[in-house]
Amino acid sequence: MKYILAIDQGTTSSRAILFDSECNAVDCVQQEFPQHFPEPGLVEHDPEDIWNSVRQTAAQLIARNPGKEISAIGITNQRETTVVWDAATGKAVHNAIVWQDRRTAEFCTTLKRRASAIRRKTGLIPDAYFSGTKVKWILDNVPEAGARAAAGTLRFGTVDSFLIWRLTSGRVHATDVTNASRTMLFNINTMKWDEGLLKMLEIPESMLPEVKENTAIFGYTHGVEGIPDGIPISGVAGDQQASLFGQMCLRPGDVKNTYGTGCFLLMNCGQKPLISRNKLLTTVAWSINGNVNYALEGSIFVAGSVVQWLRDGLGIIKCSSEVEELAGTVEDSGGVVFVPALTGLGAPYWAPAARGTIRGITRGTTAAHIARAALEGIAFETYDVMQAMARDAGIPVSELKVDGGASRNNLLMQFQADILGVTTVRPKVVETTALGAALLAGLGTGIWKDTAELENHWQQERRFVPQMPREKAADSIARWHRAIDLI
Repeated sequence: MKYILAIDQGTTSSRAILFDSECNAVDCVQQEFPQHFPEPGLVEHDPEDIWNSVRQTAAQLIARNPGKEISAIGITNQRETTVVWDAATGKAVHNAIVWQDRRTAEFCTTLKRRASAIRRKTGLIPDAYFSGTKVKWILDNVPEAGARAAAGTLRFGTVDSFLIWRLTSGRVHATDVTNASRTMLFNINTMKWDEGLLKMLEIPESMLPEVKENTAIFGYTHGVEGIPDGIPISGVAGDQQASLFGQMCLRPGDVKNTYGTGCFLLMNCGQKPLISRNKLLTTVAWSINGNVNYALEGSIFVAGSVVQWLRDGLGIIKCSSEVEELAGTVEDSGGVVFVPALTGLGAPYWAPAARGTIRGITRGTTAAHIARAALEGIAFETYDVMQAMARDAGIPVSELKVDGGASRNNLLMQFQADILGVTTVRPKVVETTALGAALLAGLGTGIWKDTAELENHWQQERRFVPQMPREKAADSIARWHRAIDLI
């Protein structure tokens, strides 16, 4: 039996998961790390916390599975989060600026007149979400960073690049096409870093990693405590593209939604980039053997994190898993509508200044109603993105594949199916982000020969069929849109 170590580096924790060649998750180690909020709207991570959580979980997993030889390491990561480090020491010059961070929002407004050109090249809209303006902020605001970058002594990478650098002891500076496509620096038509965009943001090309296919051999482990030397690193992909692959959404029109810290819907749109007319993003889905697939994406900034807020901010639950039980004690939200814009609104609204709101509160409103409305808000945002996708692609969506931690919430999944009016399908392995990285790594190292072989391993766990009358669903959607219109 062959084994693959999947590193899933997320926004709030890092996990190491061991998969066998039958796609079974054999073991998992998870470690949370601190979040830093220097000011409202600013979100940072200490890159050393990220690295230590990855190194320690991987080493622990290897140590407690003696005799299981690891054939490859796959990496999937929180996208857009930006690290700039010294090429000689590997030390970051500033905390990692997280994808949720809004510090460059004002600068992004100055790029609006170039929005069409940026969109044609990158598939993205000018927004603080993406890595490019975060890099510029570091070069402009960290003492001597701009001069050091110009001198060629600094490196930029998304989290995958930083981990590859550390896992190879600085021997490899590389990224994959999916993470590159989220920087606002990469031309998804030419599949190269774009000179014009780099010039616009004053970022030296010497900082940038080499861009490789998802199934390439990026390098080999070297000099890392607890991790044997010589393990090939392959199967690198941003978390949402890894999830799309892990869900085996291999055909145009296939859609998945990952319910994590945020919600991320991706639709496979084939081998030509489809530029959205409905405020969605176009992104690279993957590149394998020279064949590039693209996807439409709708990014919802707040999903599982609203449950964390119910726990940490309001204190109405003690742990996140309690939210389903609490919400299930009432038949509906009692007219309460919760718009979870705690860090602005993403697709299809793109309202970074929006703030969360709870409407319809009465003397009869309880914590259970608020908990249920919070879950329903996630489903309503998903509905709006799905409608935009269907209009862009001209393909009616008949099924939604779901994954991520919150997809375990049966109440939320049933409500999602009811509001969408389409079947929601949950796989046996809901952590398909890590699975996707493992599958790509296995393809890259010859464990599996092609995607057809992989499809045989995907298994359904449960289907949620719409049960709510469409008239009732329409009334609920209209109430949601009235709340959105007031933000």
